[in-house]
Amino acid sequence: MTPRFATDVITFYHPGFWALGSADAVRDWALAHPGAFWERVMDTLAESGVSGIELTFAPGDIASALRAFGSASAFGAELAARGLSVVSAFIADSDAPPWRDGADLTAIVADAERRAAFLAEVGAGLLVTGLPMRATYGTRPPFFVDAAYMSRMADIAHAVGEAVARQGVRLALHTESHSTLWYERDIDLFMALTDPRYVWLCPDSCHIALGGGDPVAVARRHAPRIALAHWKDAVGPIDVHLTIDETVYARQQPYMAELGRGVVDWRGWADAMSRTPGAGTVLIELDEAADPVAALRAGTAVARAALAPAG
Repeated sequence: MTPRFATDVITFYHPGFWALGSADAVRDWALAHPGAFWERVMDTLAESGVSGIELTFAPGDIASALRAFGSASAFGAELAARGLSVVSAFIADSDAPPWRDGADLTAIVADAERRAAFLAEVGAGLLVTGLPMRATYGTRPPFFVDAAYMSRMADIAHAVGEAVARQGVRLALHTESHSTLWYERDIDLFMALTDPRYVWLCPDSCHIALGGGDPVAVARRHAPRIALAHWKDAVGPIDVHLTIDETVYARQQPYMAELGRGVVDWRGWADAMSRTPGAGTVLIELDEAADPVAALRAGTAVARAALAPAG
């Protein structure tokens, strides 16, 4: 089976791509001109030969698409006219109801149902989210990612997974660096506590490697539950305890690499992915590419080589 290639909207957030001076300027301009933002993203994506997109935090989020086109179906039609489609949507909004305490499960489920309704209307079937972030190492009182904590997260995931499943959408959990679903042990524990009919996995090869894990081993162990994966490279494990605050994502960047220039075993990863329910999509994750067309073409070339028969 020949997979379709996809990417995250974050690929298009580089200020240089928009001839603007900063990430804040890109966000401000895109929020003020959602139609123009999406037109350029879609046209550039079509030029790259990549046909799928994952929505994410603003400005490439569900709310922006609705402001630009009025409805999910109209957004989908604009994509389809270019041979494109939505693959998934990532819950990355800062205003999304937090899972940490699960204090308002009703709000968490309602928020997921709203997103799932958009996905169903646009013809996509995956809602992706992560678990809450860890606390900085050494914080007092300490925050432990233990069985009791993971049981609470599993309860929330079950409620959300069941709710969105009624709209034909699957919930997949992403393995984000410095989150409570980062280390191999975190992933194994969470997957053991959740029902495979309602909770799926979206492993990220880069983030698993940054946590000192083996992305290929994780993918092989959990292959039956992988609905989608993020293909991204890493220079190696993060060897220091980073402060976990709003700047942690920027400070992770030096540990990330272009596909094929890091430590991920792409041949092994591709083989593991070929045995998953998500084998039909290869999502190349690039953070803020100044030249998205060149970066996506380079990334898909690495993935194609890894997927090609050996010999």
